[in-house]
Amino acid sequence: MTATSHAHLPAPSNWVLRFASLIAAGGSVLDYACGSGRHARWLAAQGWWVEAVDRDLAALQALQGVAGVSTLALDLEGEDWPLGGRRYDGLVVTNYLYRPRFDDMLALLAPGGVLIYETFMAGNERFGKPSRPDFLLQPNELLERLRGDWTLIAFEQGEVHGARPAVLQRVCAIRGQVAPRLP
Repeated sequence: MTATSHAHLPAPSNWVLRFASLIAAGGSVLDYACGSGRHARWLAAQGWWVEAVDRDLAALQALQGVAGVSTLALDLEGEDWPLGGRRYDGLVVTNYLYRPRFDDMLALLAPGGVLIYETFMAGNERFGKPSRPDFLLQPNELLERLRGDWTLIAFEQGEVHGARPAVLQRVCAIRGQVAPRLP
């Protein structure tokens, strides 16, 4: 695949760019519900081994042949959990929320693994989609879900402006109690 063949993809999230260096160098990263694969491509280009998971076969086909990226076509919302027993050094989730599998998703991180999560929250309905409560985090919801054996690195929530205004919630956390280094 040539560099220009994916030039139309949106840039990786600044949140992901900011905290990715906390993931073990050369480690394994799961790009969860990867969509177009913008994060999978960037992470692989930085030297991580990336597994990109989505149910959109066309999006996954666009990742075929990208060095350092393997793809899995999976339904992450089905009755059966298709990722049981897997472990990763990093987990990147953007613009996706499915609460019934949230704990299963977190269990994919190995001890010391880094969670980088960013998605829409309540209030985003003022700007368009997503607007259904099922797809919008509640205030502080990511913090509440990470109580226990997590080291919080950063958390933000609120309105962002730019090309696409939105209301977002973001977290970076490490599985386990560790003395973190900041990027």
